Amino acid sequence: MGLLHGLFARQRAHTVPDARTSEAVARVLAMNPRLKYARHYEEKLTRAVTMSLRYADNLVASLPPLRDANADAWASDPAIRAFFATRDDLAQAFSRSETLRAYFERQADLTEAYAVLGMAMTERHILGVAMEGNSVRHDVPQTTLCFSDHRIRICSDSDASLRAEITRRMIDQLALEGLASLTARQRDLVRQSRALIKERVALLERQGTGLRAVVGAPLTTETAELDRLQAQIDKNTQTLATLRVPGTLAELELECVCNVFSTPSDRLYVQSRGVRLDMMNVVQPEGGEAGQEIEFQFARIPGNPAIVRAFVLVRFPRRELLPGGLNIDAAIRAI
Repeated sequence: MGLLHGLFARQRAHTVPDARTSEAVARVLAMNPRLKYARHYEEKLTRAVTMSLRYADNLVASLPPLRDANADAWASDPAIRAFFATRDDLAQAFSRSETLRAYFERQADLTEAYAVLGMAMTERHILGVAMEGNSVRHDVPQTTLCFSDHRIRICSDSDASLRAEITRRMIDQLALEGLASLTARQRDLVRQSRALIKERVALLERQGTGLRAVVGAPLTTETAELDRLQAQIDKNTQTLATLRVPGTLAELELECVCNVFSTPSDRLYVQSRGVRLDMMNVVQPEGGEAGQEIEFQFARIPGNPAIVRAFVLVRFPRRELLPGGLNIDAAIRAI
């Protein structure tokens, strides 16, 4: 009896999610409460969300250490210098963030904030000037990188808590993708259903269903052809039945959401890019002596349309937050 009890206890322990997984499942259910009406929703969601959490954890752990974002760093860190044209640009970009300012207001005792700095990155192909030996050459094809639209929307009090919040946002994004895939699935089901019904009508008419036989309309009468028609009708029947599974909207939604969470790499990815830049953000040849090597990450954010943004994890000091004035307030309202 004790052995059997221990076996059941181990089985229950294996299926009970940990606190973080339970929190993630709760976030998904809060976004789409109808999932609770599906059969075995908790078990299925837990299994799928666990896969996404594992993927997100690995992704976030692969991100490099954060960078200091301040006036001194602008002078000493080639990457920070590449992201901002001047020290003033750096201070203004962070001070324009309503999220960052509100965070410092709530956390009056903190001297610094850990944040994700997101940016648009534009590659421009231009004709520039370059030195070749002792001579100046004009109209040289060059590529420049321009970082703009600096945004800070996530802040925290430590590197660990910042990374944990990024993971939570990834789970939220996948939940949104699940809802979006449901819309596409419903449209697809409607299209398939219409096509199958149209095919079914044609098959049944050829078979003589309805008043056609009564009024003497031309019909298929050969036995072999009738057998083929019946086989096609049977196949059509099975396909139509498949389209009705799952039979409720909640079941369909759960299936779509779980499919997304089971394949997170299809929806989210983060990649690292290393590039050698000179002081004007002109791309230099790899292995050359000119310029300095910088590294940053970029992420593809699903949506309609999908977007790609460069980003880095940073630490910004409260002391460099510009005071709220006319220019800053106007910029905040414009965001």
